[in-house]
Amino acid sequence: MFEMIKFVLNKVPRKYIQKVANITVPLLSPFLWGRKIKCPICNGSFRKLLSYGYVTTRKNALCPRCLGLERHRMVWYYLCNERGMFEEGNTVLHVAPEYPFINRFEKILSKKSGTYITADIESPLAKVKMNIENIQFGDNYFDVVFCNHVLEHVDDDIKAMRELYRVLKPGGWGILLSPVDYSLTHTYQDSSITDSEQRKIHFGQHDHQRVYGLDYAQRLSSVGFTVKEVDYSSVLPKEVLAKMAFSSEILYIVEK
Repeated sequence: MFEMIKFVLNKVPRKYIQKVANITVPLLSPFLWGRKIKCPICNGSFRKLLSYGYVTTRKNALCPRCLGLERHRMVWYYLCNERGMFEEGNTVLHVAPEYPFINRFEKILSKKSGTYITADIESPLAKVKMNIENIQFGDNYFDVVFCNHVLEHVDDDIKAMRELYRVLKPGGWGILLSPVDYSLTHTYQDSSITDSEQRKIHFGQHDHQRVYGLDYAQRLSSVGFTVKEVDYSSVLPKEVLAKMAFSSEILYIVEK
């Protein structure tokens, strides 16, 4: 099963995967029911989750019911238990919206008289077509911004960060996650590497353009953000981490 998922991830354009994954993957859900792992996003309970990964196998990664990955489950748990799920009347920008969150964020914000805008340059899940390096919204427009596992894909990540900072209101906040290699002091990038197989070798995925190092927070703060690095997995009980199969990624919380 994992080899088939890996083949699809590496060979089929993401926009086509996004059109069918929410229909096909949940068909596997009844075969995985159990009590070992619980997804906090959809409250599904399973004996195991699906393996996932473009190159290496991550076991218990993908929820077969809501398509949530490890980082999605951790972000959801953080929002529910630490940050709060948005204030009354918030305007939220969700770049490259993740399927597990879209309907749930929409429902929460509609109850709170908020506005939820999903945007991406090609994703069929997004309402608005948008280039993150040239955002069409005005200055100080959004109260909250989500942009997770996007910046490693774009040509000019610093320009994209500046745009996100520009459209965020003073006092606004966001979560900007990206894969970080904590063994690297500085971000590794080379614009001359354009071949997909070479990018996989150098950057870990065929559509990545860089590998962030320990300077990721510094890159975010260079455009004006105040950055909080939250090692959330280290403060949660081990039984919660195991039960919900969370990511060990650091949460990068930005504020303006």
